[in-house]
Amino acid sequence: MQKKKIVVALTGASGMIYAERLLKRFQSEELNSQLSELALITSDNVKGIWANEITKTKLSDFNFPVYNNNNFYVPFASGSSAYDVMIIIPCSMGTLGRIACGVSENLIGRTADVMLKERKKLILVTREMPLSLIHINNMKTVTEAGGIICPASPTFYNKPLSINKLADTVVERILDSAGFRIDASRWKSK
Repeated sequence: MQKKKIVVALTGASGMIYAERLLKRFQSEELNSQLSELALITSDNVKGIWANEITKTKLSDFNFPVYNNNNFYVPFASGSSAYDVMIIIPCSMGTLGRIACGVSENLIGRTADVMLKERKKLILVTREMPLSLIHINNMKTVTEAGGIICPASPTFYNKPLSINKLADTVVERILDSAGFRIDASRWKSK
């Protein structure tokens, strides 16, 4: 299997546990061996939301390069860099709306635009409820453009015994959608 070059972007939505669990998973031997590169982008609001929601882990604990959301002079801002996947986790409704409208005012928006135009995987892990018709139409637009809307909706059939295990059910679906080979809790019919 060819190793993947991916971009992970964190935006100003609640749900940082999903980002934390995903980044921890990427550091694991299981996934690290499937990565060629991982670049991390954070929006301006992430630091405060992370500090509010995640108490034991800091973003600096992860050994991935972090890029400023206002820096367009990075490889993945161009389609010629051949990145394979972009995961926006959690994806705010504002970010979703800007992507749906093709607004590339920052690095997250530009990279999402590149992924769509190059027909690469763009996975938006939305974390909002209830949804307005505007949100739903934006999801429809991004889906029609080739993006994958992957709501942060955990599963319960495997009876997770902790909040981390519950969040991991979402992370496993994201990794499946991104094309990684993983050991995951799967539905088992009786």
